[in-house]
Amino acid sequence: MALPSNVHVSQHPSLLAKLSQLRSKSASSRDVKSLIHEISLIIACEAVSSALKPVNGPKDQTPLGYEYTTVVSEPNHICIVPILRSGLGMVEAVQTMLPDSVPIHHLGMYREPSTLDPVEYYNNLPRQSPGSAESSKLAIIVDPVIATGGTCAAAIQTLREWGARRVLVLSVLGAEEGVQRAAAEWPEGTEIWIAGVDKELTDGGMLKPGLGDVGDRLFLTIGK
Repeated sequence: MALPSNVHVSQHPSLLAKLSQLRSKSASSRDVKSLIHEISLIIACEAVSSALKPVNGPKDQTPLGYEYTTVVSEPNHICIVPILRSGLGMVEAVQTMLPDSVPIHHLGMYREPSTLDPVEYYNNLPRQSPGSAESSKLAIIVDPVIATGGTCAAAIQTLREWGARRVLVLSVLGAEEGVQRAAAEWPEGTEIWIAGVDKELTDGGMLKPGLGDVGDRLFLTIGK
């Protein structure tokens, strides 16, 4: 499988087993929610360990009164950006893996049915000056599925224009061509961390064999 160097496909055995369970059509909505969360924890652990570095912080004291030097992480000014609506299922896991609570900014995008092109319908990124001290040094996009890659690429470009200096994309499953497309959008500033990659897309732009519509499975809207 020819994937760019900024794409990291996990080989964690527990993650691969959980991904297999998630594929099953018999998994309940409760199961899907739990599996998305657990898979996201593993992916986030791997991605965050590569993106953050520990540095010495201020002095503190233990309950016994001994002084020690705290450890904090860099960069600061991190944010999580879930792609609505299925990205919401990954937020808590990623937040858990970060040492401090960070802002969550939402992007709403959907694929136009006939062209499969991404259409943005919601954006609550706060106004900031690109390159300023307050701008987000690291933006973490969370979206369980990368299909054609159009939505992911559009989100990366939006965050780049917004002023993010680096983007991590965390996903559960992607199509090979879609992952390649997303990785090529801003290769010097983006890394993709993903649990698995499928080879094919259906004519309707769904992964094959895939996971089905993760949003529908999470929110019990199958058959809408």
